[in-house]
Amino acid sequence: MTMLVPRTLADAVAALGEHPDGLVLAGGTDLMVEVNGAHRRIDDDLTVVAVNRVPELRSWTLDRAAGEVRIGAGVTYADLAAEPLAGLLPALAQAARTVGSPQIRNAATIGGNLATCSPAGDGLPVLTALEATVELASGSGVRTLPIDGFMLGVKRTARRSGEVITAVTVPLLDGWQGYVKVGVRNAMVIAISGACLAVDSPSRSIRLALGSVAPTIIRVPEAEDFAAGRVDWVAGAIGADAVTEFGRLAAAASRPIDDHRSTAAYRRHSIDVLARRLLARAFEVRT
Repeated sequence: MTMLVPRTLADAVAALGEHPDGLVLAGGTDLMVEVNGAHRRIDDDLTVVAVNRVPELRSWTLDRAAGEVRIGAGVTYADLAAEPLAGLLPALAQAARTVGSPQIRNAATIGGNLATCSPAGDGLPVLTALEATVELASGSGVRTLPIDGFMLGVKRTARRSGEVITAVTVPLLDGWQGYVKVGVRNAMVIAISGACLAVDSPSRSIRLALGSVAPTIIRVPEAEDFAAGRVDWVAGAIGADAVTEFGRLAAAASRPIDDHRSTAAYRRHSIDVLARRLLARAFEVRT
């Protein structure tokens, strides 16, 4: 195969312009699992564009005036889990800490998580709940998509041939946020189910995004609107009965399947538990 190692974003875009069906390689943590498991072939005529040495992709910027963080696609999960990003986006840091081992977190990138677009991707429920936008570049220019328009299905995205994911822009919310997941053990595990809840106090809104229980990450607007209407926003409290109903609504919206990691019934039950747990952490629960 042919390996290209661009050192600037312009060179990376040019390389993909010449090889629009080339394989974009960042951390390689998902790719190597597929190759080692014989789920993907590396053909002799394949062109690989390795972007892990492009400095524009490995940096991030904070825009306080706009209230958002722009994270380069090559930023690793180790970076996301550490300060100062962890303080700005705590739910994303929580998700990052659940990704693989320290070695994996030092290699895996947020852009790779987006490109793979697995329903079990730990960062994706957080980016969905925070209503992030994805930036893509090609020889034709730069375009942005809302994350729910970028993710099309199981490992399917709206990225076009010749495009590279350059960044994800994440709004900063004023309120509690958190991420939890269920797996067969406490570490280095693919999520059986996962959930992110994010509160924005100024708009009195609640966002809930679920992972591993549908073909892609899903929001739960019925549960979100219900909880937002039952919260005492002045006191920061919610009734116990509302928390119970919130979990039920979240579970009812999930569309899980049976597979080798879990049953659909268990996934649906776990979403009920995770949703209630997150809401109870976000607000004081009153009986």
